[in-house]
Amino acid sequence: MKCPRVPAGRVRYLQPGELRSVLGACPDWLRPIVALAACTGMRRSELLGLRWLDVDLPHGRALLSQTKNGDSRVVYLNETAKTAIRSLACDRGTLSTDLLFRGITGEQVSMAFRRACKGVVSDFRFHDLRHTAASWLRMQGADIHTVAQLLGHKDLRMAARYQHLSPMFLADAVARLDSAYGTLRIDALEARTLTAD
Repeated sequence: MKCPRVPAGRVRYLQPGELRSVLGACPDWLRPIVALAACTGMRRSELLGLRWLDVDLPHGRALLSQTKNGDSRVVYLNETAKTAIRSLACDRGTLSTDLLFRGITGEQVSMAFRRACKGVVSDFRFHDLRHTAASWLRMQGADIHTVAQLLGHKDLRMAARYQHLSPMFLADAVARLDSAYGTLRIDALEARTLTAD
């Protein structure tokens, strides 16, 4: 008896211009959450569970003590992610054990994000920001193992869904073959084409 095949799963990601439009449509309180999700690939629950003591801005990382798969994970922060964190109000009364996004629920994030996307992008959910981060990591040259580790996937099959690449990226990759093959091949093809005519 054969086990049924697991469906490939939904993969929807934003182009950089679309991401800028979505960020522009977000209310101020939601913008850092969306930016962090797109830059780190963190899940909504991981973002909302971040405490100030988990964040190490000087070294560009955050520690997730408990993730969906039960393990802890280090999340690396690029400049955009660090700027998003710095934009949060952290006054003298803030404790290191306080959440970065105090008093914000997952449902509030999802509802506000859905409203921000309306009229800007179609068929896009908050979780798709995780796909956006993974897709662009791949298109910027990160290998599948790196993407799996950064997103906290235990199984490479989960990360394999990000093997898809944008048409522009694929066209550029094929164009690079010209330099690999060299002009001798092209000259030989042109000569053959001229003699065939």
